[in-house]
Amino acid sequence: MAMTGKTRVCGVIGDPIEHTLSPIMHNAAFNALKLDYAFLAFKVKPSEVENALNGMRALNIRGLNVTMPHKSTVLNFLDRVDLSAQIVNSVNTILNKESKLFGFNTDGVGALKALRENGVEPKGRKVLLLGAGGAARAIAYAMAKESDELAVLNRTVKPAQELAKLLEKLANKKIFAGSLSPKEIQQNLQDSDILINATSVGMKPKAEESLVAPKLLRPDLAVMDIVYNPLETKLAKDAKAAGAKVVSGVEMLIYQGAASFEIWTGKSAPVEVMRQAALNHLMKV
Repeated sequence: MAMTGKTRVCGVIGDPIEHTLSPIMHNAAFNALKLDYAFLAFKVKPSEVENALNGMRALNIRGLNVTMPHKSTVLNFLDRVDLSAQIVNSVNTILNKESKLFGFNTDGVGALKALRENGVEPKGRKVLLLGAGGAARAIAYAMAKESDELAVLNRTVKPAQELAKLLEKLANKKIFAGSLSPKEIQQNLQDSDILINATSVGMKPKAEESLVAPKLLRPDLAVMDIVYNPLETKLAKDAKAAGAKVVSGVEMLIYQGAASFEIWTGKSAPVEVMRQAALNHLMKV
């Protein structure tokens, strides 16, 4: 649709930002529903986050997605933050409503929906989560509420321990925290039902890297890698070769994006349109 003086603007902020698929996905969704919206990507340096959010108010930008490294920083400049985003100290979606900025986190919802829509149910299962950063924290919160057991491994153990301690109180269950060493991955993967990689390992240009040795993967395991570029990571390829159920990172990208779309527009997101737009782009790069 042609942009006019009535066009509502949404966008994504991060640094770097050139790799983002959000404009492709959201503009396809806006066009499919014939909504007078446009979506742009804005490179925002860490020192400019406050200025960017002041600009959001001043320019009446309707909504923003927030990606690394700003997911925690933006909390300092919002008027209200959803409880789940407060708990994980991470915001990936901002709504501008009458110059008041509201923060949400759709990463956990997106991960949960991605698993369930692909036939993987966390209830009654043990989940092994690799990573304790912004997206990982939101996923951990969702999995702590839904799964029977959760283990969180991170390169630096302290953030994983702090996250586990917080989630234990909220979920009233024991949550294991440890390091991303090969030994701890092996030990925790032995009795896990679902493995989620929420680190950047395996992302282009280091697409041949994986934290998990292929020999540890097995047919009765479900594996989701939230990395979506490349479309099939080394972990995903190894898991598929082992006969495991594989959920692509594109699925989480789509469902967290769909939740953001619905916050901004009040309309049901055209999920299949968003999926096809993302896949078409990724198959070209």
